[in-house]
Amino acid sequence: TDQLRYRGAVEQFGAREISLPYIEAGSFTYDAGYKIGANLAEVGRIPDALVVAADEIAFGVIDGLRRHGVSVPGDVRVTGFDGVPQSAWEGVGAAGSVIAGVSKQTIHDIEFAQKQIRNFAKAQLASLNPVEVETLPGVTLGHKLIPVGSVGAYVPGGRYPMVASAHMSVLTAKVAGVKRVAACTPPINGELPAETITAMALAGADEIYVLGGVQAVASLAIGTEFVDRVDMIVGPGNALVAEAKRQLYGRVGIDLMAGPTETLVVADETVDGEICAVDLLGQAEHGPTSPAILVTNSRRLADETIRQVELQLKTLPTADIASKSWADYGQVILCKDHAEMLEVADDLAFEHVQVMTSNDDYFLENMQNYGALFLGPMTNVSYGDKVIGTNHTLPTQSAARYTGGLWVGKFIKTVTYQRVTNPQSSAMVGEYCSRLCAIERFWGHKEQADIRVRRYSGVGAGS
Repeated sequence: TDQLRYRGAVEQFGAREISLPYIEAGSFTYDAGYKIGANLAEVGRIPDALVVAADEIAFGVIDGLRRHGVSVPGDVRVTGFDGVPQSAWEGVGAAGSVIAGVSKQTIHDIEFAQKQIRNFAKAQLASLNPVEVETLPGVTLGHKLIPVGSVGAYVPGGRYPMVASAHMSVLTAKVAGVKRVAACTPPINGELPAETITAMALAGADEIYVLGGVQAVASLAIGTEFVDRVDMIVGPGNALVAEAKRQLYGRVGIDLMAGPTETLVVADETVDGEICAVDLLGQAEHGPTSPAILVTNSRRLADETIRQVELQLKTLPTADIASKSWADYGQVILCKDHAEMLEVADDLAFEHVQVMTSNDDYFLENMQNYGALFLGPMTNVSYGDKVIGTNHTLPTQSAARYTGGLWVGKFIKTVTYQRVTNPQSSAMVGEYCSRLCAIERFWGHKEQADIRVRRYSGVGAGS
């Protein structure tokens, strides 16, 4: 079956000859891919492009080629195929028939969520301004705000439609002014993910591709016969997708190196264990390695939350995942007061921080390291993940110590310019520059300054 899929993919890709000299049935793994890449490099049979059938084999091929001296994509392009009858759309017109099968209620819900996200992104955009200032007579310095030219928005899937990720990446990029957004998402059990495609189209995607995993990320970064390369790739994914983004960073820009979802509940006696347990398990269901931690100054709340977690796991439909996450990565940390709770929370620097205390503003005003704060029991991480308007693509693994999450500003380049129109200022700045260049032994730099000193010293401002 795998070989038939592969043959079909090669034919769809446009290859005139089909050859499987390095692939054995049942060997669609990273190791098999690595051997393919290594063998191709060693024997010198390098095609213009390779089509592979799975994430793991694509990743292996790229490594096998690179580690044996073959440039990817300089000498060869690697892309993949997910076994969907229609693997790519040029533009979104062909998505109409898919959207027609989505219920009116689902479309209404998607539109409501996108309205909230769009409104907040527009407000963020309005906070960004160009700058121009005269720092010396006739010396003008400034910066401009220029949107990235093209963005690849990766929307994960595979098991379930991840419509919210389409809002967060595609829509935010379009609000920022990105002219071309190419959106990718994998099929679900060989079927087109209708809800995700709908969200992509409504968010303003210029191109939609049903393509997932490493092959999608590589296609966006490198370019293929049917996908033009982009300048930047955003969106979460599994460990292989994250590693592909890491390896391709520099060729393209990326948003974040995302790890497993993290949630931290900071709570005191003002709330009960039931709501704390719900908020912990609501994020623990993301995956078996998702940390979920309660930080509290209440022994009663700590004990009650632990009991509630055990009780709720008996009925939670995703308990198979959430229970493993809680068993391996769940914690309850008992502190003496709000100040110590703040210290612990800042040290953890988690992605999501739910604060439910008698003084939530204390944490808002003083906490430094977090992806997003959710203040009070009337909101929660799920609101942020799906609908309320803030972006859910956030830093993990303590990256909140030095960066925030995805927002409209990530898609905008702040670029500077300078202009000097006063000869006396040019000569004066040149004298300083010349001496500083001499300290660093940059003689070519020094001459750039010196020639201006020679030409403009003694020249009047009106000359």
